[in-house]
Amino acid sequence: MLERKQLKGRTQVTFVLPEHHPDGPVSVVGDFNRWNPAAHPLQPRGDGTNSHLHT
Repeated sequence: MLERKQLKGRTQVTFVLPEHHPDGPVSVVGDFNRWNPAAHPLQPRGDGTNSHLHT
């Protein structure tokens, strides 16, 4: 799931996955981080999901 929020002149996007889907570490990768899986890993949240906020 994506959560998108419009800020002054930019967009904030939060990538969210349910707990344990998939099993193991997950990262957001793309041209913006040179496809580096260590750059933007999803982190656990209090509600059991995993997320990464990117602006």
